Amino acid sequence: QKRVEAVRRRISELRGVAPLPEPVVEDVVAVTGTQPRPGVRVGPRPVGVFEKVMVVAELYFRYPDCEVEFVSGRDTFSRQSWMEKGKRVILERNADSEEACVRRLEEAGLRRLGETMSPFEITAETRHFFAPPLPMPSALDWLKIIHAEDFAALEGEGWDVDIEAKAGLAIHDVEMVVPQLEGDPRGIDWFRFDLKGEYAGKSVSLMPQIAQAISEDWLERYADPAAVPESFLIPCEEPEDGVIRFPARRFLDIVAKVQELNALREGQGEGLLLHKATASGVAHEFGLRETETMRTLAALGAKLSGGEPLQAAPQPADVKATMRPYQLDGFRWLGFLGANGLHGILADDMGLGKTLQTLAHIAARREEADGKPSLVLAPTSVVTNWAAEAAKFVPHLRVLVLQGPGRARHFGEIPYADLVLTSYALLARDSEELEAHEWDVLALDEAQHIKNARARTTRHACALQAAHRICLSGTPMENHLGELWSLFQFLMPGFLPESGRYTALFRAPIEREGCQRAQAALNRLVAPLILRRTKDEVAADLPPKTHLTHPIDLSAAQTDLYESYRALMDKMVRTAVAARGLAQSHLIVLDALLKLRQICCHPVLLGDEAGVPPGTGSAKLEYLIEDLLPQLIEEGRRILLFSQFTSMLEIIESRVRDKGWTYLKLTGSTKNRGELVARFQEGADPLFLISLKAGGTGLNLTAADTVILHDPWWNPAVENQATDRAHRIGQVKPVFVHKLVCRGTIEERILELQSKKAHLARALLAGDVSKLRMDEEVLSGLLAPAR
Repeated sequence: QKRVEAVRRRISELRGVAPLPEPVVEDVVAVTGTQPRPGVRVGPRPVGVFEKVMVVAELYFRYPDCEVEFVSGRDTFSRQSWMEKGKRVILERNADSEEACVRRLEEAGLRRLGETMSPFEITAETRHFFAPPLPMPSALDWLKIIHAEDFAALEGEGWDVDIEAKAGLAIHDVEMVVPQLEGDPRGIDWFRFDLKGEYAGKSVSLMPQIAQAISEDWLERYADPAAVPESFLIPCEEPEDGVIRFPARRFLDIVAKVQELNALREGQGEGLLLHKATASGVAHEFGLRETETMRTLAALGAKLSGGEPLQAAPQPADVKATMRPYQLDGFRWLGFLGANGLHGILADDMGLGKTLQTLAHIAARREEADGKPSLVLAPTSVVTNWAAEAAKFVPHLRVLVLQGPGRARHFGEIPYADLVLTSYALLARDSEELEAHEWDVLALDEAQHIKNARARTTRHACALQAAHRICLSGTPMENHLGELWSLFQFLMPGFLPESGRYTALFRAPIEREGCQRAQAALNRLVAPLILRRTKDEVAADLPPKTHLTHPIDLSAAQTDLYESYRALMDKMVRTAVAARGLAQSHLIVLDALLKLRQICCHPVLLGDEAGVPPGTGSAKLEYLIEDLLPQLIEEGRRILLFSQFTSMLEIIESRVRDKGWTYLKLTGSTKNRGELVARFQEGADPLFLISLKAGGTGLNLTAADTVILHDPWWNPAVENQATDRAHRIGQVKPVFVHKLVCRGTIEERILELQSKKAHLARALLAGDVSKLRMDEEVLSGLLAPAR
C-alpha cells in the first residue's frame, strides 16, 4: 500500500496535476481444480504465413463463466469478472485435463497441424490447430475422420462438437443418375458422354471418380463381395456442398459399364468421348430420349444391337442372282451401315458369298453415289475373279480393271466407271492417282492384307477417301488382336484407342493373361460393326464337310535324317536365343522349322547342298501316290491337292504323270487361272494340284468333293481357306478333307498349336479367351525329338 501511495504522489508531481485518486482495492477470488468441458469446431481457417484457407479443428474448453481456446504452453490466465461486487476472478487452467483432451483428439486421428507443416509455414496460431496427418487434407479425408467411431464417440463423452456448414463436410445421398450425350466439336461422328449424380436439386459429374476407379482398377480391388463397402463418397463440384454418398455396388456396376464402352482415353477432360457407333449403344441401353439427337442415336443403337430388325430392303432388281436369306441380311446390313455413316467388317466364312453381297450393295448405292465410282482392292490373284463375278451378277455396272503394265492409260476412265478393281500389289505404285479420287464404296477383299498398321500398303489404303468403307475377311484376326486394330484404323480412325493404350487395355490382358473382362469389353465395343455367319449357321445351304487325318510313319532313313537335322537345329536355335534372345532370332527359328517340315514332305526339298544320302525317299509321298490317290481316283472323286511348296508339287506332278492320271496344276506363275478353273469345273480332270499361296483365295471349285492338305501349316484359317475352295455355296456333295501328317514330328506338333491359334481367332466374336505366342516353351516342343 505504501508503494502505491508513493507512486501516486510522484506521478502527480511530474505531471503537475492534482493527486490521482486512490485505487480501488478489489477482492480476488482464486478458482482452482475446475474440470473444463471440451469442445471442437471444424471449419475453414486461414493457416500459416501464406494464410492458405483449409479445414482445421479448433480445440477449446468451457470453464465456469468463460470459454478459452487451447493454447500450447500456457497454464493460467486471468480475466475481469462482471460478477457483483466487482470481484476479480483468477482461474487456474486444468493442464492435466486439457492435455488429456489433446491426446483424445489424436486417438481420433487428428494431429497438431504444426507437426505436418514445414517450419517456415508455421505461425503461433498454426500450432494450435488440428487436422488429419496430411499436408493438405481433402474433404474425403475429413469425412473419414468425423464419421469414424473414435470421433463420433466424442459427444457421448461430454464434448461439444460443431461441424461448420462452410466446412463442406455435408453428406448428401444421391437421388438419381442422369446419363447425358452431347455432340463434340471435333465432328458429327463424336459425342461426349457424361453421368451426373443428382442431389438436393444439384448435380455432380461422376466421370472423374469413374476415371480414378478405372485407373486404380477398383473392379479388381473389390472383386471379393466381402471387400465392397456400403458406399463411396464423391466430392460435389462446389467444395462447400460437401460430398454425395453413392451405393458402392451400384457405382462399381457403372464403372464396369463405362470401362466396357472403351475405357477412358487420356486427355479427354470431363466426360467420355464416344464414336457414334458406341454412343448409339449407350443411348439405347440407357433409354436416352430427351433430345432429337438422343432419340436418333437410341434408334440406331437398337438396330446395331439387334434389338430392332433392319428395314427389309428388297434385293436390287438388276442383280442377277437369287440371294439366300442370310445373304439378303448381309446386303441390308451393309446398306444400314452406309446410310448411317458407319463402316464395318463382313466376316462371313469363306464361300458364303461376301463378293455377291458387296456387289449388290454397290449396285444399290449407284443412284445415290453422285457419280462417284466404287473401288475394290483385292489380292492380285483374285482381281480377275471379282471381274468375272461382277460380269455375272451386276452386268449393268461399268467395271474397270486396273492391272498389268498398260493400266496407266486407263486412269482417265476412272470417273466414268461404276466399279474399279485393282490389287494391293499395285496400290503403292498407283496411290497418287487413286488418292486423287473420291470413292463411294471402298471395299478391301481379304482385308487381312492390311493387318500390319505400319506397312506401306496399309498406309496407302487408309489415305483413300470414301463415303463407305468395308473390310471383307473370313479371318479378321489371324494371329493377334493388333491386326483387328489395324482394320478398324482403316474403317474408323480413332474408334479404338490409340495403339499403345489399346494394347494396355485389351490386347495384353486378353492375349497374355486371358482376361475375360477385357475380352467382353472388346467384344461389346466392336461386335455391332462386325457381321459374321459361319457355315454351321447356314448349314441348310451347305453339305457336310468331314475331316480325316492320316498319320504316316517316317521311313528309317528319313527318321535318321530328321533326327540329325533336328538335333543340329535345336542346338543352333538355342545358341542364337541365348546370345540374342528369341525376338532377335526370328529368322534362325523359322529356317530351322522350315527344314524339318521339308524333311517330312520330302528330303530333296532341302536342296543338293544339304548332303541328303542318296535314295532317301518320302514316306508321305509314297502313301499319297501308292495308297490314297489310287483309291480316291477309283471311287471317282474330284480332288484338290494343296501344298505350300511348289517344288513338292513338281515332285508329285512327276509321279502323277508316271501313273498316267490326268491333272491340272496351279501355282503363282500360272497365267491362265480362269481357263484351268473352268476346265476343272467342267469335269475334264479328276486332280487339281494347287500351291497354297496361289490357290488359297479367289477360286470357286465346287466340282471338287475331296481336298488333300499335303503339309499342315501354322494357321488353321489359311488351311480353311484352301478347303473352302470346294466347300462353298453351290456344292451339292459331301466334302472330305484329308490331312497328311508325319507321326511324332513337327507336323503333329503344329496340329496341337493350331487349335490354340483358332481359339484366339474365335475369341473376338465368341467371347472366349486364348493366347498363342512363340515363346521358348512352344519352341522347345516343336524341336523335341521325334516320338
